[in-house]
Amino acid sequence: MPKPSLFIFHWRQAVAIGSVQKGQVFAYSEHDARQQLASQSILPTRLVRRRLSSWQQRKHKAKAADVTQFSREITTLLESGIPIIQALNLIEENQVKAEMRLVVRHLRQQLEAGTSLSTALAQASPLFDRFYCELVATGEQTGQLPLVFARLALYREKQARLRSKVIKAMIYPTIVIGVALGVSTYLLLFVIPKFKQIFDSFGAPLPWLTRQVLALSDWMLAHALVVAAILVALTLSHKWLQRRRPRYRYHYHRWLLKLPIIGEVLGKACIAKFARTLATTFSAGIPLISGLKSATNILTNDYYAHGLITVSAHTATGIPLYQALRESGRFPNMMTQMIMIGEESGSLDTMLHRVALIYEEDVDNIVDNLGKIIEPLLILVLGLLIGGLVVAMYLPIFNLMSVLG
Repeated sequence: MPKPSLFIFHWRQAVAIGSVQKGQVFAYSEHDARQQLASQSILPTRLVRRRLSSWQQRKHKAKAADVTQFSREITTLLESGIPIIQALNLIEENQVKAEMRLVVRHLRQQLEAGTSLSTALAQASPLFDRFYCELVATGEQTGQLPLVFARLALYREKQARLRSKVIKAMIYPTIVIGVALGVSTYLLLFVIPKFKQIFDSFGAPLPWLTRQVLALSDWMLAHALVVAAILVALTLSHKWLQRRRPRYRYHYHRWLLKLPIIGEVLGKACIAKFARTLATTFSAGIPLISGLKSATNILTNDYYAHGLITVSAHTATGIPLYQALRESGRFPNMMTQMIMIGEESGSLDTMLHRVALIYEEDVDNIVDNLGKIIEPLLILVLGLLIGGLVVAMYLPIFNLMSVLG
């Protein structure tokens, strides 16, 4: 079902002879806009719908961070003893983003109509995923909604921090390598051809390195459009295959895990995410098999997700979790040993939380030290690449000067 578009409605209301009151309201439809205004005792004589500008759409769009903030706010209000309808009303009044305000209003209206909170959340926005709604449903059944929302807020904060660390680990080398390739391409296409004109005027034999660089520059000039078209085609094909071909996506995700440093970050981030998800569901009272399914759905790496499908199937037959994880061949021995201790001592959720903390700290340490590890290597590569091009261009000039001298 496509997500409805958000509009801004400009309204006018006659309040006295010759006096007009006007304002604006965000809504998905005219009916919704009139309902909002009616709740404020406003009966507009004119209502004009306008599309939001790109800037307004970005400003008022609800994001994952807004759901985390909502979870934290409703935890505080419920722990203070405020009824949930009143809590939602307070959160709605303090929402800055129009889309999030409408989501909270929808929740409040659904609860007032007798709908359960978990069902209302599932209907309100795709930002409230299945995992979120399942935990809230468990909280409703056990009467521990404040505790569940607190766990959800902590879980989402940890996941957001972990995600930012992984992105940082991947972006830093990508940007540096991209800049190096960009500078090299610029030199080959625009600077070196000018040097070639100078060298042709010398009428003297050129050094081997200079000849190779000039040949590469000529090839780039002749095939630049073809190379660009191939790169674009490969990029688009890769994205299409990732979306449409699960087997391709599986092997690509497995290949990513084999990359030096980045593969280690991605692998440990997946393990931390799995452990924290399962710990959160298990501590909330959700059965282990259901928790494993939730963890499988949340993982974005197909290599680990496929492994968890097998783990879930084996665990359903009565095999201990630690043994199923060990037999999958995807999880480290330290993790399976800790889970074994947790299962045998009856403290599986506590041990899973410890596993998550260990691997989250590992990711933190790797990313924090990434600059120290990669920076010297990148400087060396940049020096050899760009420095080599510069030296190749100046070698003939140095040779000419030595001959003249």
